[in-house]
Amino acid sequence: MVRLTLAQMRRSIGRLSAAGIAILIGTAFLTATLLAGNVINRITTDSIAAQFADSDLVVASSAGIDEAGLAEIRRTEGVEAADPQVLRAFELVSGGKRTYQVVVPTASDPRFEAQELVEGAMPSRPGEIALPSDVAERLGLGLGDSVTVVRMVWTPGAEDGATADASETTPTDETAPGEETPAGTYVDTNEELILVGTLDDPMGAYAQVGGAGVLSNEDLTAWEAESYAPGESTTAYGAVLVALAPGADLEAVRSSVTGSLAGDTEVWTSAEYAKEQAAQMTGGEDVFTYVILTFAAIALLVAALVIANTFQVLVAQRTRTLALLRCVGADRKQLARSVLLEAMILGVVASVAGIVFGIGLVQLALTVAGSMDLGIPLPSLVQVTPVALLVPLLVGTVVTLVASFSPARAATRVAPLAALRPSDAPTLASGAGRVRLAISSILVVGGAGLLVMGVLLGQQGSAEAGLLASTAGGAASFVGVLVGAIFWLPKVVSLVGKVLTGSGSTAKLAAANTLRNPRRTAATSTALLIGVTLVAMMSTGAVSARMSMNDELDGRYPVDVSLATDGYDEYGGNQPVALPQSTIGTAEKVEGVESVVPLTATSVTVALDGDDITFLARGVDPDGAAALVRDKAAVEGLAPGTVVVPAGVAEDWGISSGDELVLTAAELPEDANPQGTPATLEALVTPMGGRALLVTPQTLEGVATGTPVTSAWVGLADVNDAASVVPALQDALAESDLPIDVTGAAVERAMYQKVVDTILGVIVGLLAVAVVIALIGVANTLSLSVIERRRESATLRAIGLSRSQLRWMLAIEGMLIAGVGAVLGIVLGVLYGWAGASSALAVMGDVTLAVPWRDVALVLVVALVAGLLASVIPGRAAARTSPVEALAVD
Repeated sequence: MVRLTLAQMRRSIGRLSAAGIAILIGTAFLTATLLAGNVINRITTDSIAAQFADSDLVVASSAGIDEAGLAEIRRTEGVEAADPQVLRAFELVSGGKRTYQVVVPTASDPRFEAQELVEGAMPSRPGEIALPSDVAERLGLGLGDSVTVVRMVWTPGAEDGATADASETTPTDETAPGEETPAGTYVDTNEELILVGTLDDPMGAYAQVGGAGVLSNEDLTAWEAESYAPGESTTAYGAVLVALAPGADLEAVRSSVTGSLAGDTEVWTSAEYAKEQAAQMTGGEDVFTYVILTFAAIALLVAALVIANTFQVLVAQRTRTLALLRCVGADRKQLARSVLLEAMILGVVASVAGIVFGIGLVQLALTVAGSMDLGIPLPSLVQVTPVALLVPLLVGTVVTLVASFSPARAATRVAPLAALRPSDAPTLASGAGRVRLAISSILVVGGAGLLVMGVLLGQQGSAEAGLLASTAGGAASFVGVLVGAIFWLPKVVSLVGKVLTGSGSTAKLAAANTLRNPRRTAATSTALLIGVTLVAMMSTGAVSARMSMNDELDGRYPVDVSLATDGYDEYGGNQPVALPQSTIGTAEKVEGVESVVPLTATSVTVALDGDDITFLARGVDPDGAAALVRDKAAVEGLAPGTVVVPAGVAEDWGISSGDELVLTAAELPEDANPQGTPATLEALVTPMGGRALLVTPQTLEGVATGTPVTSAWVGLADVNDAASVVPALQDALAESDLPIDVTGAAVERAMYQKVVDTILGVIVGLLAVAVVIALIGVANTLSLSVIERRRESATLRAIGLSRSQLRWMLAIEGMLIAGVGAVLGIVLGVLYGWAGASSALAVMGDVTLAVPWRDVALVLVVALVAGLLASVIPGRAAARTSPVEALAVD
């Protein structure tokens, strides 16, 4: 039987090719996923390990290691050097350019230094600094140039409890309403340092923070001590790097350090600690690999449908051969084993080819990424593991075998007498049992009920329970749809064909042909249905999430972007800093900015419940604000004599619309006491974001004469361009004399849109693999239909059907199968996407349901074009067949 099986495979090589390609793509996807997961894990671990450079041990404690513990480690026999792992961040200023930079202390041992010098030297004494090359270039610094470091110092308050003079220092703490003022404050102090070296981070040790500068130990230690308020705990280190003396026994030193330090202190090798940190970053799970494996499973499921379809028709085409084998003595088991052996050989060969293809894809990706400066350590060669080889081989073979079980059973039911009948067009049984119908109905109805319950739970605030119920209900109902597809899908394809194709004989034949073999039509269209449903579902969910997020951000923020110098002090505890007029002019010139409205500001007090509460009050022109804000309700009613109170402030202090509030200029340092008259205003509670009160500029000028412009509202021409306009605005303001806070809905929208678009692009790209495999199934179905209907095609040719009409008949059939599968998948995907969005996003407020028209139109066009292209080769094969040859009786 082995020789016979191989001979049959040689004869059917063309018919087996499509099934082989389907399993090849699935296993290549799986192989690439496993290898990519290994690469990502390796990159993550190597990046973490790079922070420890060539240290021998890492001593870690969640409670922290104090100076006494550090000294104890250094005294341990066999320890040559020990440095705490310290990362701090400071603002660097050079001319008009500013940036925040992470810094680390100079290493006491070269084995602790994770970065390499490009030019100059490492800091060796106080007053020196080394910076990453790109940071130095961004600040316009060369070796020997001076750079200003802005650091915070705790300054005790005066004896009367007043804070430090705001004219000399810039307060950076925030005091919320009702909190006691501390007996001192943090103030910014400038330190002038000399750039003595530029650095490179070849292993990406500090890639996550954009590289690290290096300061002298003396500077960093002194600055740390001055940053603590009296009574605050001293520095505790999360990890200490240890370098061993030559000849020291690592395990002995590890044991000594563990014994000398109490608490939860653990001692690891650098590699062990890097793996532990990487595991904590992912929750101990390889989330990325698991997610991608889910899509690989979907691709393999679709491939299984294509394979099962292929083998069903192969068995049907071999009816005479199988019957003859039965006549000469072959039993049922031998025939079944022959089909299974054929499937196993196909599965092994296609899986091996898929593994090789997957390895090649990952290596190509590494080669391309390696030629780009990504700032992370990438391996030059893909590391092939036994798991990455064996799992795809096993899965691909098993999927092929499982898909062939039903055709193998069909082979055992072939009667020996079938060999005595003429070789006419074989047909497969089209009936489906009542058990299948009952199971399908239960799953669809029950799943739909769970889906509705999940949506209701989500709308009631139970997001997790709602999402769980929706997921379970959606999965159950979708499986029910797939199980019952044989009952309705071929009829839908035929009905659509009759409606769309009119009265032409060729089109009528194409529509009728879809009912000739309902099982095959259902299997082929179902394979496409799975991929398209998932693509449409993810696209719909992502678009609905984005629009719901945009609506929520529009309600939370009154404007697209806010520029401010006092963003750190929304509570009004300090004197506002004037916004340079040049900043407003610069913002107006940025492409994509439609309008800029300036706002004045000062601190005011309001008598509430017998206490004078300090707020920040802003003055804005009502007409300019109304034209710029996206949520008109935020400034509705703003006019002389009224004060807009944000909903959050109103809730905290029990303020209602219509209440009378008396605004009085707050007391400021003696050299900046305001002059003005208290104003009694009517409160208007609106969905304004933030904590600042809003009045007209004239009203604020009356309360405190000479109020400066401290902020500006910026309206974008198209808020959907936030991802490009906001960075351009930030770059344009980077050289301002003062640090400008750029906040607002557009900033968050730009960030979230980028995340959503990236995730959606990856997911749709992965699911597209399943769609491609399904389209291969369409081509396979048409190819097999040509072979199955050779006599029918010959008869049609004999009675006058031209070759072009025959090809067009197959083209219509392919487009019908692909188009109906795509349309039904889009409808199901949109419904599932809406249900998922409603259950998952309802907790954040009203959910905006949307349809990604561009995506679904693209999927439909691709499906129709692919169905048309899939008919080209089968159509040519059918047209080349001679009518006389096809009508001959075997």
